[in-house]
Amino acid sequence: MDTPEQPQLYLITPPEFELSSFPDLLASVLDAHAVACVRLSLATRDEDRLARAADALREVTHARDVALVLSDHTLLSDRLGLDGVHLTDAARSVRDTRKALGDDAIVGSFCGASRHDGMSAGEAGADYVSFGPVQPSGLGDGSFAGLDLFQWWSEVIEVPVVAEGALDAAMVATLAPHTDFFGIGEEIWATEAPGDALADLIAAMG
Repeated sequence: MDTPEQPQLYLITPPEFELSSFPDLLASVLDAHAVACVRLSLATRDEDRLARAADALREVTHARDVALVLSDHTLLSDRLGLDGVHLTDAARSVRDTRKALGDDAIVGSFCGASRHDGMSAGEAGADYVSFGPVQPSGLGDGSFAGLDLFQWWSEVIEVPVVAEGALDAAMVATLAPHTDFFGIGEEIWATEAPGDALADLIAAMG
């Protein structure tokens, strides 16, 4: 029996950060740990602020051969030369986004806890599907993506899956055999030492 490969790391930026300090913090985390992708996920819709943040983070990520995707702003992602886009409307805009960005861009789709949305996104051309939060949290409507969803997906569907939201060491250990990526954000950025917090989550993967 082959042991599954360890899931890869997918870092999600905080919704707000200081441009003067966060790129250096991100660089230190990327230098300490192997990360596959970073998602720029600012709360603002101000294109100028998004562009300045993207430019700063792109220097950090591309120097380390790490992909950088932007939440939802498809045209801006393309204009700024980023690696792709992370869509938060489940499967609704995957097909149009793929058409706009081409085959080489990363197009990911957040599908909450919906198996149906995940399958639709995969069929529409998403490179990955993201489910979460993985346990009840104060966010959203209280629904969450349970272990059974990840087990089923990993057995039946070829499209890579990301587990994100409300992760802790216990959930990481539980989900590690059934997910391709862990989407990790506030779990580390809200701590004093994000690199150490990430190391603890990596250790939980077994």
